[in-house]
This record gives sequence, structure tokens and C-alpha cells, in this order.
Amino acid sequence: MTLRAGDSAEHTLLTLALYAPDEDSDPVTGQDLAGFAVVVEETDGSGILEIAVHPSYRNQGVADRLVGALKEVRGFGGLNAWSHGNHEAAADLAARYGYAPVRELWKMRMTTAGADLPDAGLPDGVSIRTFVPGKDEDSWLAANRAAFAHHPEQGNLTRADLEARMAEDWFDPAGFFLAEDRDGHLLGYHWTKVHPRHGTHPAIGEVYVVGVAPEAQGMGLGKALTIAGIRHLRDSGLSGVMLYVDADNTAAVALYRRLGFSRWDMDVMYGPAGG
Repeated sequence: MTLRAGDSAEHTLLTLALYAPDEDSDPVTGQDLAGFAVVVEETDGSGILEIAVHPSYRNQGVADRLVGALKEVRGFGGLNAWSHGNHEAAADLAARYGYAPVRELWKMRMTTAGADLPDAGLPDGVSIRTFVPGKDEDSWLAANRAAFAHHPEQGNLTRADLEARMAEDWFDPAGFFLAEDRDGHLLGYHWTKVHPRHGTHPAIGEVYVVGVAPEAQGMGLGKALTIAGIRHLRDSGLSGVMLYVDADNTAAVALYRRLGFSRWDMDVMYGPAGG
């Protein structure tokens, strides 16, 4: 068992890794990574736990040992945990430690080939343009905070967070759409992303995040921006588009279904039962 802890300005990463001897293990260390647990801690004492177990070591108690070690090293105070794919074993593990589902995040996907996208149109005086690095950062951050004031992750993005994403290889301002009024006031946006080909999996586009400022709600901007981004991804030669959406965001789920998206997978966040 190894333990590493490190500090940064935004959060602390606490990592627990479980190793086991294996015939295909690293020839130097003689060990194979069986699984790991990562906690991202916030300044208010809360945290998010992510656990992954190598397929070769599933159903051997690896996750249970990692959680037990985490309980000794950190404890569970203020901690929620993600189950990606929400496997039955993860649900059982959560229940054993008194955790229950508190949030469902759907993965939805559509095939752009032959997709019949409607012409949503724009309200009078509203236009769509693309993001300009060095000019739009502050106005986008303000619009994002307003649009996601209820969202603990997206709504708290900082200038450093934005710049870190802009420094990634996938960032492309040509796929970052902004809707503004005649006075240049930012009303909404659609930030797209492209995941490159991975092995046998072809490249796929993503509706990375769509946001509409509170004062522009009800104008149809969310639909217009979503369609603009999907068209951009399709015109870039991508045959598929995916997205993440909270299951309880019924308006967004309904819109995505109308556009041709269907549920592909689901992640579940667990938190202390009754907490």
C-alpha cells in the first residue's frame, strides 16, 4: 500500500494505490497496479472520492481494502463518491459504508450521420460568434457563474481553471460559441470538445457545456446554441456526439432527446445516507 498527498492552490489530492504481485507486472518493481482511490479535497472540508480497480483484480476485495485504508488515513467526513457506470459491486460497497445515491449523471449520445437538426433561430438582436482568447475570459466567467449558480462544480470555475482548459491540446476557440445582444452582453454559450480516436474507438464530439444567463432564460438560446455546436462538430467530420447531463435536469434531458440523443451510460454519486 502506498500513500501520496500533495497540495495545490485549489485542492489537495490524496491518492491511495493498491499493488499486487502479478506474472505480467512491472519487471522493475515486480508489482501490478490493482486499483487506486483518489480524493479531491476542497477548502471547506468536503471532498470527492474516485475509485478504479483493474479488471484483472475485480471481485477480489480491492475496492473494499482501498476504502478501509481511506477510512484510516482520512475518514469519510464531508466525502461523496462517484461510481462510474454504477456497477452493482460499487452500489453494494457504498451501502456497506452507509452511503446512498445522491446524484445521477447521464451520458447521452447521438449519431450525427443523417441527423435532422432543426433550425432553432435566434431572438431579435441576438447573434452568435466564437470565443476570442485574451478578450472573452472575464465575461465568460461571469456568465458561467450566473448560469450555474446552483451547480457546485461548474459554477465555481476560476480564471485559473479556465486557462488550464485553454492550455489543453483539445481546446479550440472555433468550437466555443457565444451568444450576445446588440450591446455585446454575453447571454449564453456552448463550449464543444473533440475526443480524438482511441484504439478502435473513432473520434467523437462532446457538448462540453451549455450555459444561459438567468436574464436570457426562456428565449430559446439553449436550443439554438446546442444546435450550433452540434452542426460545427458534424461539419468537422465527426460521426457521433456525446454529453453529460444531470438526470434531474428534466428540461435539458427533454431537449437532448428531441435532438436525437439517447442515454448511453450513467454515473452515480453516493453520499452519507440521510446526510
